[in-house]
Amino acid sequence: MCGLAGFISSKKMSGGNLTGISTKMANALISRGPDDLGFYINNQQNLALSFRRLAIQDISSAGKQPMNSPSGRYVICFNGEIYNHLDIRNDILKDVNWKGHSDTETLINLIESLGIEESLKLCTGMFAIAVLDTIESKLYLARDRIGEKPLYYGWTKTSFIFGSELKALKEFPDFEPSISKEALGEFFKYNYVPAPKSIYKNIHKVNPGSFIEIDINNPLSRNTKENFFWDLCNVILESKTRIISDHDEAIKSLEECLDKSVRGQMLSDVPLGAFLSGGVDSSLIASLMQRESVKPIKTFTIGFEDKDFDEAPFARDISKHLGTDHHEHYISSEEAMDFFPEIPKIWDEPFADSSQIPTYFVCKHAKENVTVALSGDGGDEIFGGYNRYLLGPAIWRRLEFLPSSLRSLIGKSIQTLPNNTLDTIGSLYNLAKPKSAQTSDFSYKAKKLADQISHAYDEDSFYKSLILEWRDPAILINNFADTISPKQENFLESSQLNDFASRMMFLDAVTYLPDDILCKVDRAAMSCSLETRAPFLNHELIEKAWMLPLELKIKDMKGKIVLRRILEKYVPVDLIDRPKTGFGIPVGKWIKGPLKDWAESLLDPKKIDEQGYLNSSIVSRTWQEHLEGTHDRTSKLWSILMFQSWLEHEKL
Repeated sequence: MCGLAGFISSKKMSGGNLTGISTKMANALISRGPDDLGFYINNQQNLALSFRRLAIQDISSAGKQPMNSPSGRYVICFNGEIYNHLDIRNDILKDVNWKGHSDTETLINLIESLGIEESLKLCTGMFAIAVLDTIESKLYLARDRIGEKPLYYGWTKTSFIFGSELKALKEFPDFEPSISKEALGEFFKYNYVPAPKSIYKNIHKVNPGSFIEIDINNPLSRNTKENFFWDLCNVILESKTRIISDHDEAIKSLEECLDKSVRGQMLSDVPLGAFLSGGVDSSLIASLMQRESVKPIKTFTIGFEDKDFDEAPFARDISKHLGTDHHEHYISSEEAMDFFPEIPKIWDEPFADSSQIPTYFVCKHAKENVTVALSGDGGDEIFGGYNRYLLGPAIWRRLEFLPSSLRSLIGKSIQTLPNNTLDTIGSLYNLAKPKSAQTSDFSYKAKKLADQISHAYDEDSFYKSLILEWRDPAILINNFADTISPKQENFLESSQLNDFASRMMFLDAVTYLPDDILCKVDRAAMSCSLETRAPFLNHELIEKAWMLPLELKIKDMKGKIVLRRILEKYVPVDLIDRPKTGFGIPVGKWIKGPLKDWAESLLDPKKIDEQGYLNSSIVSRTWQEHLEGTHDRTSKLWSILMFQSWLEHEKL
């Protein structure tokens, strides 16, 4: 994997300045590409492209970037992998005199032959691309269909700037780091900043499945043209006419598609392995990889001393059955604490999915042995793996006949009950965990569900109540006025789907998946110079998945039915037939215990008042409720802690 950056200035610069600024921007991305540094400088047009390379395919100089097309018309910086590039060479570019075997060379020749849009439509892979057209004086910035690879762009007073991460943009001389209150509100709602926003004013993310056009001769014009070359909405609408009703045929067709995806993503000139949690998704990917390999594949997992969060034994059992070369690493609170100062450096903008911590450590652990790791990311969103897809419709069916006022009253009444009363009720139905277990036991879960019910007016508002963290950011953020977000606009697009579970899966696939899950994995892996690949995110596989009847995804309160059917060929059912668990950490316990001093330093009311962004009384109340055990405020506190940590790092 790699990192790219660049700029077009309206202000005349010397060649030395162009090169110097490019070097600083590129070197901010050195962990994304430690193997090489390259430039393209155009003095006449005051533009520069820079590139940091992590060599994966064709590690020779023939894969060096930026790379020119044969005629010299196009110049490309390409971060990612085109898994079908050899097929493109054999089927479309038969007459090219190749210099090497990199997918970058394939892509730049394809663009010269067919143009940018048609080329992107033909490519299967993950990518962020900057392409300069020297004849038309255009710059194109493109991002893969699902959003695996990041790409930011925006404006300063003098220039148009872009790069793989914000840290590259911040190296530009007149970059002004002004926080967007609108983006900050979105962050506290979702625990991440959704595309196309970034935490900074005037800086945006390229949307997945799209490319934008920039006029090189007028870099300060903000009339950028956005073009979509792939849209999940259209995929879903088309799939309605192509449903595969025969279950055996559907399973066989999907397995063939997944086999092809795994084989294509195992293509590498450097050592390769897989993440293994012991769940359905990662176990299936590891199983198919092991079947394709003549020797044991390397697998990696993370464990915790806290048994409520430790999935390492499950992964160990799967590894033993498959015969992989397995590696485990256990994280302590002390090791996590040492890592916390690095979080804002790695994620660049506020990001509050606490599974970012084990994700970083499994990437770090894997990098000691391999340069590429395959993951099971995307399986939940595509095949119905999250508990909300199972429980959401079941709960709503029991509530929808009630007037909204009564639902609200019931929800608020439950929230007023003492925890011990709720735990007693839960124990009668064997739902309450022992007091020695993690703090998120029955009483806390019951109160959380009660709060969600009290804000549910229809299916879509119930879904929103399930995913929102701070429902009303104006309570927390000073001088904040909420607006309609892209997340809310997506509800209009989901109206084409008749069933509640499918609508949730669609919305998660276009929001939570790219902006949380894939962002988390990309930044964690790239900070370790590790490339990650996700076979479930092959767009052909996603298109096939939407042709499956819902009962092959969700049935009898179980998700990912079709994946389970395939996995049963490789792994005994008793090794995988267990409740869904998240890739979490005991952060709620840690901030009450060994990490309490760290948390209290960031949550200090005086400091928060001096910074001026958050309401210190709300922060203090949330912290005290968590410490006293009346409420489990782990997620809310983690979002505040991650913002405060980022704010201190940025010195804003």
